[in-house]
Amino acid sequence: MGHTATEQAGSGGLTATEHRLANGLRVVLSEDHLTPVAAVCLWYDVGSRHEVKGRTGLAHLFEHLMFQGSAQVKGNGHFELVQGAGGSLNGTTSFERTNYFETMPAHELELALWLEADRMGSLLTALDEESLENQRDVVKNERRQRYDNVPYGTAFEKLTAMAYPEGHPYHHTPIGSMADLDAASLEDARAFFRTYYAPNNAVLSIVGDIDPEQTLAWVEKYFGSIPSHDGKQPPRDGSLPETIGGQLRTVVEEDVPARALMAAYRLPHDGTREADAADVALTILGGGESSRLYNRLVRRDRSAVAAGFGLLRLAGAPSLGWLDVKASGGAEVPAIEAAVDEELARFAEEGPTPEEMERAQAQLEREWLDRLATVSGRADELCRYAVLFGDPQLALSAVQRVLDVSPLEVQAAAKARLRPDNRAVLVYEPTAQPDAAGTEEEEAAK
Repeated sequence: MGHTATEQAGSGGLTATEHRLANGLRVVLSEDHLTPVAAVCLWYDVGSRHEVKGRTGLAHLFEHLMFQGSAQVKGNGHFELVQGAGGSLNGTTSFERTNYFETMPAHELELALWLEADRMGSLLTALDEESLENQRDVVKNERRQRYDNVPYGTAFEKLTAMAYPEGHPYHHTPIGSMADLDAASLEDARAFFRTYYAPNNAVLSIVGDIDPEQTLAWVEKYFGSIPSHDGKQPPRDGSLPETIGGQLRTVVEEDVPARALMAAYRLPHDGTREADAADVALTILGGGESSRLYNRLVRRDRSAVAAGFGLLRLAGAPSLGWLDVKASGGAEVPAIEAAVDEELARFAEEGPTPEEMERAQAQLEREWLDRLATVSGRADELCRYAVLFGDPQLALSAVQRVLDVSPLEVQAAAKARLRPDNRAVLVYEPTAQPDAAGTEEEEAAK
């Protein structure tokens, strides 16, 4: 094993050491003895961007299959063992990665490492048609509950499909389509696991009340014998022009509680200074109740009950600026959209005030501190920067890059990107008109 240890400027004294096993597994350790707990986080470099047409949803399906048992852990045993030891656990899937994580009492750290190693090394021995069908149904039901059968549930899916053209690796979202979930075979699942669930395609971070020497010995003991795999193909190119080049628009008539205006703007890739500038701009414009759009639409015009603007950071494709406005009463979307465009144009012309810069940067700094304050949050950030940018140490100094952004850079980001010809727009119109129904009820009461 080789290792590096660095205390980054602006890291608040936090440190991390990086190690690598002979099979390619990267291991990141960060000691924190404030509380007797330890977090284990494992990021696999596979997400929905690695999927091919006709087999969308496999990355997310596999997140579920990883909890269905392995060679020495049957059925629901992973959950039972972690929770029985006083720990918590879960897994998530995104465009760019799949992660698994446990937070354990410090004296139960070895159990979490053994569990993760067992399913990395032996899941295929337990993967059969029964477990595949079981989790296929779970994922389909999740899609119904979180996407298809809730108001505005498919908005993200619709907007990403508009913002990223057909054939682009980010055109579809991690949930996948019902048809593709039905089409996935047991052999598809086995091939997916063999390709992506290998130690040389993963980063393991361990943060908390740990003894580094003992922890590394456990990692070597449980993960060291798992063979690497070299069959992974790089994800398809996600690059696109800086701007969309025109406004894309879709109107959706559904049974939703209120009219809504949503939009996705194409913004710089994560990991760049331009992305940090865009993050500050969106925080000023739509990051909470002190933001410009909230003050204009909710407080002043009273045309909306909610207004937000945030950044979905993506490393392998242009990031997305996500605008979400829910209309109030009988407010019309064209009036709301005109007000949004007016505020964005004014911001691009005048730039942020010193007070807005200070408030936005403090807000982003607080969010960064919140993520690193918990052992689980820090473990996740270390994995993120290792997988997406090659260097876990960047997690410890990320906030300084945001604080270094100047007002001129923030203004330039808004002027270049927050324009009507660089967005995909989604307008929701309710199929039922609650105002009209209310009027009929009032008339009947008379």
